[in-house]
Amino acid sequence: MSFSNLALHPTLVRGVRDLGFVRPTPIQADAIPPALAGRDLLACASTGSGKTAAFLLPLLHRLVDRPRGSTRALVLAPTRELAAQILSDLEELARHTRMTGAVIHGGVSKVPQERAFRRGVDVLVATPGRLLDHFQHPYAKLPALEYLVLDEADRMLDIGFLPAIRQVLRRIPKPKQTLFFSATIPPAVQELSREMLGSPVKIAVERRAAPAAGITHTVYPVAQELKSALLLALLVSRRIDEALVFTRTKHRADRLARYLVRAGLSAERIHGNRSQGQRTKALAGFKNGQFRVLVATDIAARGIDIEALGHVVNFDVPTVSEDYIHRVGRTGRASATGEAFTFVSREESGELVQIERAVGAKLPHATLEGFDYGARPESALEVPRGERISVIRARQAEDRARAQAKASRRPG
Repeated sequence: MSFSNLALHPTLVRGVRDLGFVRPTPIQADAIPPALAGRDLLACASTGSGKTAAFLLPLLHRLVDRPRGSTRALVLAPTRELAAQILSDLEELARHTRMTGAVIHGGVSKVPQERAFRRGVDVLVATPGRLLDHFQHPYAKLPALEYLVLDEADRMLDIGFLPAIRQVLRRIPKPKQTLFFSATIPPAVQELSREMLGSPVKIAVERRAAPAAGITHTVYPVAQELKSALLLALLVSRRIDEALVFTRTKHRADRLARYLVRAGLSAERIHGNRSQGQRTKALAGFKNGQFRVLVATDIAARGIDIEALGHVVNFDVPTVSEDYIHRVGRTGRASATGEAFTFVSREESGELVQIERAVGAKLPHATLEGFDYGARPESALEVPRGERISVIRARQAEDRARAQAKASRRPG
C-alpha cells in the first residue's frame, strides 16, 4: 500500500512524498482510514512507529478545504519537546497547503501564543498546563474546535496531567472526533479513554507494547561507580559514534555531561531544570552534530526525534518497563535500525528482569574488551540529596553572614 491509496488530499500526498515516504507504517495504514471516516480512535502505538503522521494526516485532510481563521483542532502532548516536534511535523506535511499551526507550552513568552489564539490557527499543539494558563484570559476561547488528539496519553497520566486534562475538556466544546494515542494501555488510560471516546476503533490495543523491530538490544553489566568510565570507553573506542543517554535524575545528567566534557568529548544535557532556550539549543546542537552526546531525563526527552540516531544508552535502568520502550524508541525509528545499550549494576538486576518480561525476551549481555571492570571505583556520580542540601544551606549561611557584616560596617 502507498500513501496515494489512502484517499488523502493531493497536497498532503505531495508533502509526504517530499519527505521521502512512499508507504505508510503499520500504525498509519491502520489508523488513517477510520480517522478519515470520522471515527474515534484508541491506538496503541509505540515511540518511533510513525504515530504522529497517523493522526496529523487525517486532521489536515479534514481541514485543508475549510475556511481559515478558526482553530478547529487541538493536540495535547505531555512535554514541550514533543509539542514542538508535532508542530514541526505538521508544518512539513502541510507545506503545500495554507494551513497553519502553533505550539503552546511553558518556558517561553506567552505573547506569540496569545497571537496564535487571536489569529485562529488551524491546529494548536499544547501541553495541558500552559493551555490552562491561557484559558484564564478572555482571548483564549476555542468555540470552533471540532477535533481533539491526545498523544502519549500514558505519559501524560504518569506525570500527573489527568486533572489538567479533565479541566481542559470542561473548557472546550465537545469534539466531533477524538484520536487517542498511547504507547501502553494501562488501566488509567483505559478509564480515561472510556470517558472521552464514543465507540472507538481500537488499533493494536491487545498487542504487547514492544520496541521497534529494527533495534538491537545489549546489556552491559557494570558496577554503578564505573558506568561513567564505561560510557567514555565506548565513545573513545568509537563503539558508539553518537548517543542519546538517559539518566535517572537531573543531577546525574548534569554531572555526567560535565564528566564527558572534561574528558574532551562534546556533550550537552536536557532536563526540566534547563530553560526552554537551553533545551532547544542543546537539542539543535545534537541534531546538527555539534554534540556527540545528549544526556537526558525521561520526561525531557519526549519529542526528541532525530533521524538515523545510532545509539540510545540507558545509563540508569528505568524503574518502569514502559519507560524502556519509550527510551529505546528514540532509535530504530520508522523502519530504520539502531542499538540500545543498557548499563546494569548489581542493584538494578530486578528492574532488568521486569524489562525482559515486558518485552518478552532475554536481552543479550556483553562486555567491552580492554575495559578494566575491576578498576578502583570513581567518585559517586550523584551526591546524596542530604549532602547537597547541607552544602546549599552552608553557602546560604555564609552569604547571610557576609551581608550582615557588610551592613554593620556602613556608617550610621
